[in-house]
Amino acid sequence: MTKTVFIATAVAALVAASSAFAYDGTKCKAPGNCWEPKPGYPEKIAGSKYDPKHDPAELAKQGNSIKEMEARNAKRTAHFVKSGEWIYDVEDIPN
Repeated sequence: MTKTVFIATAVAALVAASSAFAYDGTKCKAPGNCWEPKPGYPEKIAGSKYDPKHDPAELAKQGNSIKEMEARNAKRTAHFVKSGEWIYDVEDIPN
């Protein structure tokens, strides 16, 4: 049992030591700033195959849904202030 624990501990120590030496730090721009792009990665992303080309309508979905949510909450709150009754479903609020 102790032999198995010793071997497992030795293997864990070797794995930890090998990951510590994964990057030698010879091309760091500054201490701790050692990120480098893969070979072939362009200097400028726009117009390359790495450009995500996000659709503006798709990006605006969350903002639009938040605006709609705030409008519904404003209607609920206005009705609550007038009547003292909270109605969750906006369609059920009388005009």
